[in-house]
Amino acid sequence: MPIDLTPILAHAPAWLLVLFRLTGIFVIAPMLGSETIPRQVKIFLALGLSFCVYPMLLSPAPGSAVSGGTPGTHHAAAHLGAVIEQGVPLWPMTGMIAVELLIGFAIGFAASLPIIGLQIGGQMIDQQMGLGFAGIVNPEMDEEAGIVARTLFMLALTIFILMGGHRAMFAALIGSFDKIPLGGFDNFSGLTVLMVGLLGVVFDMAVRVAAPMLCVMFLVQLALGFIMRTVPQINVLSVGFIVRILLGATFMTAFVAIAAGVFSETVRQVMSQVLQFFTFVK
Repeated sequence: MPIDLTPILAHAPAWLLVLFRLTGIFVIAPMLGSETIPRQVKIFLALGLSFCVYPMLLSPAPGSAVSGGTPGTHHAAAHLGAVIEQGVPLWPMTGMIAVELLIGFAIGFAASLPIIGLQIGGQMIDQQMGLGFAGIVNPEMDEEAGIVARTLFMLALTIFILMGGHRAMFAALIGSFDKIPLGGFDNFSGLTVLMVGLLGVVFDMAVRVAAPMLCVMFLVQLALGFIMRTVPQINVLSVGFIVRILLGATFMTAFVAIAAGVFSETVRQVMSQVLQFFTFVK
């Protein structure tokens, strides 16, 4: 007896839109967007997540992980039902898929910004300490980073996980189905303003993290310049390189706690703004 796949095929367009919104987060999100994770694993993770989320969107229970008791739950389910009943033409489907990918990518990119910002602060410190040439490959970002930048990156990733940043990221992604209907996102200007604002917050964090060490290195340079003028027999270039590294490593032990505090504050601020934009969370 042949199996009738017509009821299942009716769900294909809506399921594809859900899948591509979820797939966008696997491009650049912390951990999920790592280059060390094979692409096949990312594909299967996205497929598995879509099979879990899609049935919840069809009939979300009150207080469920998707709805959370939000006022847009019934609207999201109703819109999904309309997509299933009416279907989506091929060409509009292409544009809708691109928009869905953009939503997932934007959430993952916003979650990655604080981690990238802390690494940028570490690169500033590396340059001032003279460790810019001692770069190592960062497999998470598939790029070369200095020793301090790599250390701060791993510290940021650890704090991000301990703070539950990954849970907030998934809450924003899944909660976006309540506020933003499938293929119904058109607030591109608001998204641009959000991303520009988050970039400003993250670069401010990078400067705040690197500022103490930059001040220390500035004072070291002044002291070495004074020594060079008063005792010209000393080879300041060779001595200064060692002094910068030793003093930098000594002061870094005290500045790590400051960097961790600044990073935690920035993560809360960034994820709060992301949740407010993509979900009904205030």
